[in-house]
Amino acid sequence: MSYNLLKGKRGLIFGALNENSIAWKTAERVYQEGGRFVLTNTPASMKMGNVDELAKKCDTIVIPADATNVEDLENLVVKGMEYLGGKFDFVLHSIGMSPNVRKGRTYDNLNYHYLHQTLDISAISFHKILQSCRKLDAIADWGSVVALTYVAAQKTLYGYNDMADAKALLESITRSFGYIYGRERNIRVNTISQSPTMTTAGGGIMGFDKLFDFAERMAPLGNASADECADYIITLFSDLTRKVTMQNLYHDGGYSSMGMSLAAMSVYREGLEYTDVSKDLSSESGKTARLRKLDKKEMPNKEGEQQ
Repeated sequence: MSYNLLKGKRGLIFGALNENSIAWKTAERVYQEGGRFVLTNTPASMKMGNVDELAKKCDTIVIPADATNVEDLENLVVKGMEYLGGKFDFVLHSIGMSPNVRKGRTYDNLNYHYLHQTLDISAISFHKILQSCRKLDAIADWGSVVALTYVAAQKTLYGYNDMADAKALLESITRSFGYIYGRERNIRVNTISQSPTMTTAGGGIMGFDKLFDFAERMAPLGNASADECADYIITLFSDLTRKVTMQNLYHDGGYSSMGMSLAAMSVYREGLEYTDVSKDLSSESGKTARLRKLDKKEMPNKEGEQQ
């Protein structure tokens, strides 16, 4: 259903790769809501996906650009405004990649050259986009900029690796640039902390399928899908959220406020034995006895008795 929330608005969308991308879903929703936009991704990524198909569907163009390259970004901004006939009312940063993750290197064995690339691609690129837009006066008053992040910026999640560092930096850039852009032009800058989502980027995280399942069991409302995330982004692009800025907004079905759910606890109790990387801590004297004692205790078995 369309509400014409973005009728007459223009924007720039980074990161659409294929039908599973949040940026792809957002582009479709923006088009449905009456907005116009330019799509962009790196030339290498464009070869991997089918973004040209999305551009045709949404009656727009794709301008290749490396978001870590300021010259590319400035060219993108100028050409984007020329094509759309004015400044941007919204910008979506949906970019993230870790060479360390792709190469299977763990957090205690990082390649630091790869780490610099992770930070540049996944976080510093956001600063470069904002700085380029400000330099060229490319975002209209009361415009909205949104970047996608993850709860690993605040909490340690096994396997998320140096991407957690990148997301923490991304959120810091949001606050710092949000202040500057807010006081100067009433431009909003926010991040959305999304549930684990079955995208090409998400699939590269070690143990992602298990992380997805765990989050689904923990969140009272379940994981938020890419389509649902796109809906949320639309509200932030619209004039309905004019006073929301410098915020990290959780869109995760309640996961970020949970400690333990009944569903997750039930699965945990099915297999109490745990093997760590170096040794099985559950076999230590005393702890094993405590676990067995705990396992013999009568546990609530009616829904709603204990959560």
